Amino acid sequence: MKKLFLILLLFGLQISFAQETSNISGFISGERHKLQLVNVQLTGTKHKTVTDSLGFYKLENVAVGSYTLQVSQIGFQTIRKKIEVIEDSIQSYDFELTDNENQLNEVVVSGTLKAVRRLESAVPVEVYSPVFFKKNPTPSIYEALQNINGVRPQLNCGVCNTGDIHINGLEGPYTLVLIDGMPIVSSLSTVYGLSGIPNSLVERIEIVKGPASSLYGSEAVGGLINIITKNPTNAPLFSADVFTTSYLETNVDLGMKFSPTKKSTTLLGINYFDYNQVVDKDRDGFTDVTLSQRISVFNKWNFQRENNRLFSIAARGMYEDRWGGDVRWEKKYRGGDEIYGESIYTKRGELIGSYQLPFEEKLMLSFSGNVHYQDSRYGTTSYIANQKIGFLQLTWDKKIGRNDFLAGIATRYSYYDDNTTATKEPESTWLPGIFVQDEITLSPKSQVLLGMRYDYNSIHGSIYTPRVAYRWKANDNTIFRLNAGTGFRVVNLFTEDHAALTGSRDVVIKSDLKPERSVNANLNYIQKINFTNGTFIGIETTVFYTRFSNKIISDYETDPNKIIYDNINGYAISQGISTNVDLNLTNGLKFILGATVLDNKNVLDGISERPFLTEKFTGTWSISYKIEPWNLSLDYTGNVYSPMKLPLLSDLDPRDPNSPWYSIQNIQFTYFGWKNFELYGGVKNLLNFTPKRNNPFLISRTNDPFDKNVQYDAAGKVLVTPDNPYGLTFDTTYVYGQNQKIRGFFGLRYTLR
Repeated sequence: MKKLFLILLLFGLQISFAQETSNISGFISGERHKLQLVNVQLTGTKHKTVTDSLGFYKLENVAVGSYTLQVSQIGFQTIRKKIEVIEDSIQSYDFELTDNENQLNEVVVSGTLKAVRRLESAVPVEVYSPVFFKKNPTPSIYEALQNINGVRPQLNCGVCNTGDIHINGLEGPYTLVLIDGMPIVSSLSTVYGLSGIPNSLVERIEIVKGPASSLYGSEAVGGLINIITKNPTNAPLFSADVFTTSYLETNVDLGMKFSPTKKSTTLLGINYFDYNQVVDKDRDGFTDVTLSQRISVFNKWNFQRENNRLFSIAARGMYEDRWGGDVRWEKKYRGGDEIYGESIYTKRGELIGSYQLPFEEKLMLSFSGNVHYQDSRYGTTSYIANQKIGFLQLTWDKKIGRNDFLAGIATRYSYYDDNTTATKEPESTWLPGIFVQDEITLSPKSQVLLGMRYDYNSIHGSIYTPRVAYRWKANDNTIFRLNAGTGFRVVNLFTEDHAALTGSRDVVIKSDLKPERSVNANLNYIQKINFTNGTFIGIETTVFYTRFSNKIISDYETDPNKIIYDNINGYAISQGISTNVDLNLTNGLKFILGATVLDNKNVLDGISERPFLTEKFTGTWSISYKIEPWNLSLDYTGNVYSPMKLPLLSDLDPRDPNSPWYSIQNIQFTYFGWKNFELYGGVKNLLNFTPKRNNPFLISRTNDPFDKNVQYDAAGKVLVTPDNPYGLTFDTTYVYGQNQKIRGFFGLRYTLR
C-alpha cells in the first residue's frame, strides 16, 4: 500500500512539474530573409539555442515565470524582449533584426588600413550602411551624404549644379574620397565624378574626420570618405531599385551576381539616371535644375585562393551628358554667344584591385588607375581637361607581441592637362612614398598608435606627415580617443573651384600658388548605454581643430568683376564640436540625431573673417518606425543649416549677403509585405524651401548672360545704368542649396537571394 501511495505521489508531482513548463519558438529574419545561426537565449538561465537554416528556433521545457528573451547576431542590432511564460502553453515570438547601421561595433578598415572592430580602432571611424541611405533614396552618393552629421554636399554652380563635399566646414578638396581604399576620386572627379557612383553597389561608407595623411597621402588633410563596394560572394543574385519623382527624375539601379567558375564570383551593376525636363519655377528664364543623362557600369570579381588569400578586381565606366542654362538652349548653341548654356560631357574609367601575395607573411598588393576626360562649355568659355592617375601600393601587416605593425610603400602618378590659363603645359607628377604604423597595446584598456609617412613630390619635394593616436577604454561602454597629425595638399585650381569657370568674372592668380599645410587634432568620446528592457543609446562626441598655413583663398570682394586667388598671408582655422546620438527603443522607434557647431575663419594681418559658404551650425536627423502588423515602415529625415556668407557683386546687389536658416526635410513610407519586394514613396523638401526665397533673383542678369549691355568706367568698374540698376554682371556663384521645390517620389525594390 505504501509503495502504491509513493508511485501515485511521484506520478502526481511529475504531472505538476510538466504543467509548470512551456516551450518558446519562432522565426528570426533580417533584411527580409530568414537568418540562420542567430543566438537566442533567456538571459540569466541555461536556456539558449541557435536558429536553423530556415531561421527557426525553439527553447523547450522553460519554467513558468518572467524572463528577458535576447536575440543577437553579428552585424545586427541585439533585441531584448520581456516575456511571461504561461503554464502548459506553446508561445511564439518572431523577430525582425535590423542592420547595425551606425551602432558602434562594425568592422572598419579606413582608420588604420586594417580590418578591426570600430570600438577597437584607435582612430574614430563613422560607418553608414545602405539601410541608412534607403531612408531618403537618392540617385547618387553625392546627394546621399546630405543627412550625415558634419557632411554637406555643396553646390558650386547655380546653372550646371556641380559640387563637392564639405566635412566640418572644409571645402571638398580637403577630403579624400576612396573607393575600396583606392584614391581614385580626386581633382576632376571631386567635382564631376561623385555623381556617377551608384548606391546599389555600396556595402557601406566609412568616414574619418581628421588627419589621415600618414596613411593615405597628401589629399587626406581634413578627412576621408571610403566607399566600400559589395563583396560579390555576399551579394544577392539579382537586385533592382527603380524610382522616379514628380519632377520626372528617373533612376534605375540593377545588380546581378554570377559564378562563371567554382572559384570565381562576379557582380555586375548598372546605374542609369535620366532627367530631361526644362523647369523654371522661379521664372528667371534659366533652368532650376540641370538636365542630365548618365550611365555607369560596374563589374567586380572575387577569386577563391588557397588559405583564403584575397584577390579582388573591379572596373567602372561612366558617361554623363548634362546641361543647364537658358530654357531655350539647344545643343546647336553649345559654345556660342547667342543662347547661354553650360554643357558638360564626362567620360570616366576606373580599375581597382587587391591581391594578397602567396607568402606566409601578410603582404597585400593594391592597385588602381583611372582616366577622366572632360569636355565642357560655360557659355563661350571652353574647359577641356584630361586626367590620368595610377596608384600602386604594397603593405605588410605583422603582429609581434604588443605591437601591431603596418608598413608600406606606394607610388602615385598623376597626369593633368586642360586648356585654361592656369595650365601652361601638361603636368606630370610622381609621388612615391613610404609609411609605417605601430599600434602598441599598453594595457587591456589603452593603446597608442604612432605613424609616419614620407612622400617625395616630383614638383614640390619632400613631404613628411606624422600621426599619433591614443585610445583609452574606461570600460566596455566608455571610450576616449585622441588623434593628431599633419597634412600637405597640392591644389589643382580649376578642377576644384568651379566658380573660376562659370559666369563672367575674370580669374586672377596673384602669384605661384604654394602647397597648403595643416596641423590637425581631435578628441573623441563614445558612450554606450544598454537598458534592461532592450533600449540602446549610443553617444559619440568629437572636438576637432585644424590650422592651415599657405591656405589658398578665393577673393570675391576686392573687385566684383574678378576672382583673385592667392595663398593667405596669415593662417586659417577650422574648429568645432560634433555629436551623434543613436537611440533605439523597444517599440520599434529609432532615432539617429547629429549636430555640429563650427568656427571656421581666415586670419589675415590679425583680422579674422569667416569664409564664404561656411555654416556655423548644422543638424541632421533620421527617425524611423516600423508598424509590423501592417508591414509598413516610416522614415522621417532632414537637416538644418545656419546662415552662410554669400558672394555679392556690388554694394547695390539686392540679394541677401547671408543665406537664411533653412531645412530640407523628407518623409518616406515603405511597404514590405510582398516577398522579395519593397514598395516605397514619399515627399522630399516638405517645407518647400528654395534659395530664391526672400531674394529677387539667384543668378544675376540672366537677361544678358554674355554681358553685352554692361558698361564699364575707365577703371573697369561696372556702371549703374537704367538697364543695369544694381551695377551687376552675369554671375552664377550665389548658390548654397538645391533649387528644387517640394516633390513626390515613388519607387520599387526587388531582391532575389
